[in-house]
Amino acid sequence: MTGSGQSHNFLDDKTNTGKGIVIMDRNTTKYKVKQYIMFAGISTVLFAAVVIIPFIYGLYLTFTSWDGISKDKQFVGFANYIATFKDIAYWQALGRTVIYSVISVVLVNVVAFFLAYLLTSGIKGQNFFRAGFFIPNQIGGIVLGYVWKFVFNRAFVSIGKAVSIGALSNSWLATPSGAMACLIIVSVWQYAGYMMLIYIAGLTGVSEDLKEAAKIDGCNESQTTRYIVLPLMRASFTICMFLTITRCFMIYDVNLSLTEGGPYGSTVMAAMYVYQKAFSAKQYGVGQTEAIILFIFTAVIAVSQTIINKRKEVEA
Repeated sequence: MTGSGQSHNFLDDKTNTGKGIVIMDRNTTKYKVKQYIMFAGISTVLFAAVVIIPFIYGLYLTFTSWDGISKDKQFVGFANYIATFKDIAYWQALGRTVIYSVISVVLVNVVAFFLAYLLTSGIKGQNFFRAGFFIPNQIGGIVLGYVWKFVFNRAFVSIGKAVSIGALSNSWLATPSGAMACLIIVSVWQYAGYMMLIYIAGLTGVSEDLKEAAKIDGCNESQTTRYIVLPLMRASFTICMFLTITRCFMIYDVNLSLTEGGPYGSTVMAAMYVYQKAFSAKQYGVGQTEAIILFIFTAVIAVSQTIINKRKEVEA
């Protein structure tokens, strides 16, 4: 209580202005705005500068005809969207991306979970192996692609010819199906180590008491994993699925350095096609339109699986 009989919240901020103490109510809009600017102002500005403004500008470019050089950007309305829907090569590239992504997402998560399960089972040197499997994720996609290009074109071929293994005697990158398989193999090798760490966090987060209780009730190791561990790891599955889906649909660097879209354009993914349309063909408006459609397509799939998995988490 104050001398005037009025009470104040002890959580209110007090500011000494020289004329006395001014009490600022934390429930006021002015206070909340000041706190937001203080703690999140810089982050908001950076997010807007790096994400929001470029996205809005890119959306604007979809309604223009621009070659990337001239100052004039002629407004063309929905002409770029019509051209995109008529571009058969783009939809073929998007279809290839879907096939590649489905296979890669499944294999990445299966391999990552198996590695995580193995490296939380108490084997010797598990910390060393964790670091080893994570390292490929730290290597840039361009470098990674060139390294594996040498492996597929030279190393495997030399081994195949030396020991007379027909499947390795010729470069897999020389055939459309082989090149696609190479892309999937490299993606699994690159992403599995990162997803492994997320699964390790999920596995170690499961209470040992629950596992012991399941064993007391007569569950063996596989039953404990199926009925106790996996349901409690839905959050880990949701995160890993989201990350792998977005990464696979947006693949470009490995695609460029490993296959360059070949042979005969059989491995041109959607992101590479968008780049070629915008920067090689100098059709920035159409390229940006195709990029927006790719973004929406990827976002819908990623968000949908996240919502579905979240609902399953609640049910579990």
